[in-house]
Amino acid sequence: MSRWRPPEPTTAVAEGPHGPVPLRVYAGGSATALLWCHGGGFTAGDLTMPEAHGVATVLAHEAGVTVVTVDYRLAGRRSGPGGAAVRWPVPSDDVVAAWRWLQAWRPGGATPRLHLGGASAGANLAAGAALRLGAEDGPRSLLLAYPTLHVVQPPPGAELAAAVAALPPGQRFDPPQVRGMYAELLGPEVLGDGGGLDGGGLDGGGATVPVEAVPGTAPRDRLATLPPTLVLLSEVDGLRPSGEAFVASLTEAGVPVRRELEPGTLHGHLDTPQLPGAAASLGRMAGWLSGGWSSVR
Repeated sequence: MSRWRPPEPTTAVAEGPHGPVPLRVYAGGSATALLWCHGGGFTAGDLTMPEAHGVATVLAHEAGVTVVTVDYRLAGRRSGPGGAAVRWPVPSDDVVAAWRWLQAWRPGGATPRLHLGGASAGANLAAGAALRLGAEDGPRSLLLAYPTLHVVQPPPGAELAAAVAALPPGQRFDPPQVRGMYAELLGPEVLGDGGGLDGGGLDGGGATVPVEAVPGTAPRDRLATLPPTLVLLSEVDGLRPSGEAFVASLTEAGVPVRRELEPGTLHGHLDTPQLPGAAASLGRMAGWLSGGWSSVR
């Protein structure tokens, strides 16, 4: 007897200001839909990685959520032969275009309940898109997995710092590594000397860095426009202080927020489906999308 497999996703295209944005649609059985953005440090990742395809397949099959994954343009890549390197707001514009496509999508004539989320750099893009969309046009909820939301993060506590220091250098997300990610997203000339990027959205040279590109720097009145938010954290993760700080900022802004820490996991654990932490986190995500978002205070 052959083993049952979930149906393959269908493809679609959103029209954006920088050209077509490829999408994958994983049909679920409920009126809930999620636009999901993969991670990859703004410069890598695609729709076939477990953090995209695996997450979408599980949520569609086991939770009945229709998931749309977005193949946003990657920072640092050339836009064409002789073209300029992709920088913000291009990836954000692609996510907003995908959101507009999802808003217009009416499976079976029904109006779906729309949510927005992502992992790591994709969580940054999701949060930034929600800030751009505003309260009236944005999602019912945000779902942010091990997000990066600051160029300059708060320092980790002693226990987390020791655990992260034991990781291989490339997995630590130390300040130079985080800064390098944002240099690819924003352009190295935009960051200047980095002063001020931890508040106010200004770099050392005085150029404005939009808070939508670095959502952790958004002021309270902008954060207050965000919907209920789930922040799912990896336990041993150099980016964890960014997620923790965002939880505190959302709480201060009066946004309903739930913080979940997945024990025994490293950054990017949704991309390792063979480990138990990924399954546990997918269960948390399914619970959130199935109604948990509406009860958080």
